Amino acid sequence: MQGKVFGIGVGPGDPELLTVKAVEAIKRADVIIAPRTEKKEGSVALNIAKRYIGEATEIVYQVYPMVTGFAADTSAWDKNKAEIMDMLDQGKQVVFLTLGDPMFYSTYIYIYNRLKAAGADITTIPGIPAFCAIASQLGRASVEGDEVLSIIPATVSEEKMKKALSACDKAVIMKVYKNFSQVVDNLETASMLKEAMLVSRCGLPDEEIITDVGENREKKLNYLSTILTKKDS
Repeated sequence: MQGKVFGIGVGPGDPELLTVKAVEAIKRADVIIAPRTEKKEGSVALNIAKRYIGEATEIVYQVYPMVTGFAADTSAWDKNKAEIMDMLDQGKQVVFLTLGDPMFYSTYIYIYNRLKAAGADITTIPGIPAFCAIASQLGRASVEGDEVLSIIPATVSEEKMKKALSACDKAVIMKVYKNFSQVVDNLETASMLKEAMLVSRCGLPDEEIITDVGENREKKLNYLSTILTKKDS
């Protein structure tokens, strides 16, 4: 009997934000795939979901390089896909954990495409994206009425970011850990700095909230940092 893969979004950090469907799939799993980067030993996604994982469940760490253009070297992805396909040939139920939502700026998307192309039986279970959890925590609507929301990775070109900010009423800026100062400059130019709020590691024990983004522009940020903002009132 062929096994099955479940791609599960564990949300931004709070274990209680996992869906009932996600928890049930985790409890039934024979194998949990815990993605991590080559620079870190642990897995944030695994730590979030660990309370739901059975003692007999096998934990397999897979390294996924944090690169923007991995097409030049797909060896890591191909190796991980082959390892998962071997588990499926053994009839195992495999759960692949990922932060936030699996189809939203996720490592899972790339392994999903490879597994699907290889004929794997795969189901994706959605999770709560960080910006949705942050909006609820801060008591700020992400978007309302006829407003336009831009969701922008800070890794895009400055020109692209400026265009996205100029076209929206509210914005979510993700991945701001590397070029935070440049993001602040762009928000100021777009008249969106005064209303900006940043949350780092939302829902985790070391969560941090920054309400004065402009004054903290030189601060070193964690990878899991997101800005919510809107046009200055």
